[in-house]
Amino acid sequence: MDARTLRSKIAHPIIDADGHLMEFIPVIVETVCEIGGKDTQLKFEKYLAETLNASGHVLGRTRVYWAIPEAHTLDRMTVTLPQLTYERLPEMGVDFALLYPSFGLTVLSYQDHELRQVCTRALNTYYARSYEGMRDRLEPVALIPLNSVDEALEELDYAVGTLGLKAIVSSGVIHRKNHDDREWIDTLGIDSAYDYDPVWAKCAAYQVVPSFHGVGYGWGTRQSPENYVYNHLGSFAAAQEAVCRSLIMGGVCRRFPTLKFNFLEGGVSWAAQLYADLLGHYEKRNKDSVQKCNPEHFDIDLCSKLIDAYGPSEMREAKPAYLDIARLQKARSREDKASHDDFHLSGIDRPEDIVEVFTEQLFFGCEADDPLNALAFNNTLLPYSLSLNAMFASDIGHWDVPDMKYVLNEAWKLVEKGLFNSDEFRKFTFGNVAKMLSSVNPGFFADTCIASAGVDGARSCTP
Repeated sequence: MDARTLRSKIAHPIIDADGHLMEFIPVIVETVCEIGGKDTQLKFEKYLAETLNASGHVLGRTRVYWAIPEAHTLDRMTVTLPQLTYERLPEMGVDFALLYPSFGLTVLSYQDHELRQVCTRALNTYYARSYEGMRDRLEPVALIPLNSVDEALEELDYAVGTLGLKAIVSSGVIHRKNHDDREWIDTLGIDSAYDYDPVWAKCAAYQVVPSFHGVGYGWGTRQSPENYVYNHLGSFAAAQEAVCRSLIMGGVCRRFPTLKFNFLEGGVSWAAQLYADLLGHYEKRNKDSVQKCNPEHFDIDLCSKLIDAYGPSEMREAKPAYLDIARLQKARSREDKASHDDFHLSGIDRPEDIVEVFTEQLFFGCEADDPLNALAFNNTLLPYSLSLNAMFASDIGHWDVPDMKYVLNEAWKLVEKGLFNSDEFRKFTFGNVAKMLSSVNPGFFADTCIASAGVDGARSCTP
């Protein structure tokens, strides 16, 4: 069954929460020159020569990493030519698609401050110009660098305020160096180099959802100079989990309760684990429960009696030293003025707060062929009978989609296997992404084919 036939059997719209476009690099170079001048253009061209080959594949330390589906040239050019994407969308069985950058995502990691700013602005200008007249079905997503608060605010004003783009994407993992040149990863929430609250506030004011599309390449063991797959496995999940955990533990979600946060391309299994793990940690280490670990509560008299009754001779002989250590720990705990409440920044005061954050604020882009997408709706497994906000995210334009026409069919396989029921499929392919976008911006779908089909995002996205 082709996607058109499958789509004809589905009563609700299909929204692709994470398709990709591929930038036409020569036009990007021209736009960089337009915005930043000839010197910046030359710097940009030099950078391109060092990091990409002619086809746009990434140059590794020893070899090229093939990242684009070249054999299916029609698909390759479909995501490069906006009009062709628009015309072929029905072949995919998709009504409306968010199109995220491809090359543009690499620009967010540029260390050259001036080049990053100019290239980001050039790319956002390119997206707005290229998809003009097609945004009833295709919404290009603006790049927002988060290397500093000021840079983020300036680009939000330009991309959303001036260009009128309605969706944004950032990397939630910022590589930084500290005072002694050691590298560390800023995850925007807890222990961040900046207070990003002005950025979240501006996102709320502009009615856009902060979306994150970072990668974990180069972290820990993901540093092979030769093996792309080895580095790639789990890297998106690791990056999205890091920023999600940071935003929760840093209290961002509780300070901005109406804002939604979108984590892309890592699937949902990491979110299920984080959700359950947070609840488990809160139960055992909230501000009251953690007192059970306070050395001040250790009963030295009972300890002494138990050693006498059950300890072998060598332990009984060493009992005085053991008890001296216990007394020292008790004394230090009385002098310890530090907070041992690791949830004090989070704004979480009860388990239901964690449930509310995952239910109302967090959304997860899932590639169509991932069988673990079914975890999102397994509310007999997830604590508090929760369903996670998993969203159909095709990833068209990248190597893991060999044929665009079958991404909807890949998602439908979960229904055929009995892992999704029809209501869960509706949430996955429409309801959750519509809820995410329209609850922040009630007019998001006003001028789109979703509205013209008589489907209002605010009414029809009820889970």
